[in-house]
Amino acid sequence: MRAAGSQDWQRVGGIVAEAFFEDPVNLWIFGRKDPMPAVFSALARSVYLPRGTCHLIGDAGATMWCHSSADREPHLLSMLGLVASVMSKGTKGAVKRALGASDIMAREHPKAPHMYLFAIGTRKASRGKGLGKQLMTPVTDAADRAGMPCYLENSNPANTGFYRSRGFERMKLFEPGPGAPPMEAMWREPRPVEDRGS
Repeated sequence: MRAAGSQDWQRVGGIVAEAFFEDPVNLWIFGRKDPMPAVFSALARSVYLPRGTCHLIGDAGATMWCHSSADREPHLLSMLGLVASVMSKGTKGAVKRALGASDIMAREHPKAPHMYLFAIGTRKASRGKGLGKQLMTPVTDAADRAGMPCYLENSNPANTGFYRSRGFERMKLFEPGPGAPPMEAMWREPRPVEDRGS
């Protein structure tokens, strides 16, 4: 595992996109998986690599984190590219659903300082090998040392057990749009250093 650099934006985005191909909320937003590689790659390039922390395990797994104080809005050119990609590859109404979901997620975001896990994922062929735990550990360990909470939105109920095993607890469920599958806002209090890894 290594920290991802600016040159890794397509790899980070491609891995995360594949991890989200069957995600209920993302399929509701985009209508199909086709826009996801371009969307996640653009977010990696313009937001999470320059303003946050991303990790890679080869071409098998990736994470996208940032501090809650970071600006999570893509710059204008990147946003225009995102909209064009979603319009051309998503189903009717995908842009409206994406922008609406983004606004609702921002509104539901906790105000207290924290580390925000935007995305974690592995290639389909690499699942069930413990990579998720490895990918999560560098930032949660650093957050524990700093006494910093962590936050994520779980968009797939199949992942709830994994997140709970890493110390995240449900804050609430919310809908990212009318008729959307629910998202689970999850919060992780920092653990005492002697409890890390347990």
